[in-house]
Amino acid sequence: MTTQNSQTAQLQDLGREHLLPPFTDYQQLNAKGARIIKQAKGVYLWDTEGNKILDGMAGLWCVNVGYGRKELAEAAYKQMLELPYYNLFFQTAHPPAIELAKAITELAPEGMNHVFFTGSGSESNDTVVRMVRHYWATKGQPNKQIIIGRNNGYHGSTVAGASLSGMPAMHKQGGVLPGIVHIEQPYWYGSDRTKSPEEFGIWAAEQLELKIQEIGVEKIAAFIAEPIQGAGGVIIPPTTYWPKVREILNKYDILFVADEVICGFGRTGEWFGSQYYGIQPDLMPIAKGLTSGYLPMGGVIVRDEIVEVLNQGGEFYHGYTYSGHPASAAVALENINILKNENILDLVKRDTAPYLLEKWTQLADHPLVGEARALGMVGALELVKDKQTAERFAGGNTGMMCREHCFNNGLVMRAVGDTMIIAPPLVITKTEVDELIEKAVKCLDLTWQDAKAK
Repeated sequence: MTTQNSQTAQLQDLGREHLLPPFTDYQQLNAKGARIIKQAKGVYLWDTEGNKILDGMAGLWCVNVGYGRKELAEAAYKQMLELPYYNLFFQTAHPPAIELAKAITELAPEGMNHVFFTGSGSESNDTVVRMVRHYWATKGQPNKQIIIGRNNGYHGSTVAGASLSGMPAMHKQGGVLPGIVHIEQPYWYGSDRTKSPEEFGIWAAEQLELKIQEIGVEKIAAFIAEPIQGAGGVIIPPTTYWPKVREILNKYDILFVADEVICGFGRTGEWFGSQYYGIQPDLMPIAKGLTSGYLPMGGVIVRDEIVEVLNQGGEFYHGYTYSGHPASAAVALENINILKNENILDLVKRDTAPYLLEKWTQLADHPLVGEARALGMVGALELVKDKQTAERFAGGNTGMMCREHCFNNGLVMRAVGDTMIIAPPLVITKTEVDELIEKAVKCLDLTWQDAKAK
């Protein structure tokens, strides 16, 4: 995709001079210039060159109801005219935050009737660290400080969020907070595959118990995990994994934090991934699909038994200027109404997700694809040199090569190493799924040719 007009060139130059975007190699970006996205509608983006691009990632996993929903813009406008901002500090509140908290808890698993609002998923997981440690201290067990996460899990990029995440590249740039450790992820395809998926699921869950025994249950505050790992490569755990994990957590009375930032608000066809898997978390960080990305907002849904203890603990010295922001809350309420009134979750569950699964898994026939997996509105492709051994191409850049082909051919697919992932808007139609698959095949073909020629 070459630059053709002066507007693009001017914006790219301004970006080089002034903008530091996240998760970016600045030297590399400055050499090529950013792609400038100008507008969006439904499941499509348009850049300043006029190229139409199918957004297979729903922004960053978040634009669940699609782009261009006037109802969400109008909800923000109306609220900004009435009360554009006020905080939740100093024993005050406002109607949008209260009404949204109620609406969220009506969707959450039974017994989770309280919400602490934040501005993002990272802030939600920062809140989790503070809240679970405060909870145990209030219960008279202040030594229960350690939180167990998973290798390759993702819980944000703030210092606490990155510490909870199990990504070494992030840890090298700032370290890991004390009291956070990691265990193996339930990534069957990335294992030696000598075990069946069911056997591997049990083995991966048992790593939690081994870590608990190694550290001592008297020191452990919580276990945090995504129902489906997102940024780690859409790792869908074997069916045996979550039942075994839940059994272990119950055995040792350890809090379970289900990070629903990606899975929440319909991505699995249920309101939350925890409901899809039948797991009972104690805390659920949320964000992204809460407002479909139209305004920043996050939160933590908290089980009643946790709140009963917090109510006895004095002041909780934690919060954010924009906790429960009125305009964001108004947009979130309208977003939930859209998901309900248009039966979007039911459509995903019964129609488009099964169709996507059928079409997506057929990509496993491609010579470049070692595995094609999907659940709800997420999917992953493992790019390999040898389908039998799962050997990758040397250099580890096949995924980035594929990502470039995708963008240059009108499709957003994300590369996680040599795994390609999607999470399209929940409103994607079957016709648009067909388009996504058609473009994916073309880009796989181009990548296969390039990889073999290296």
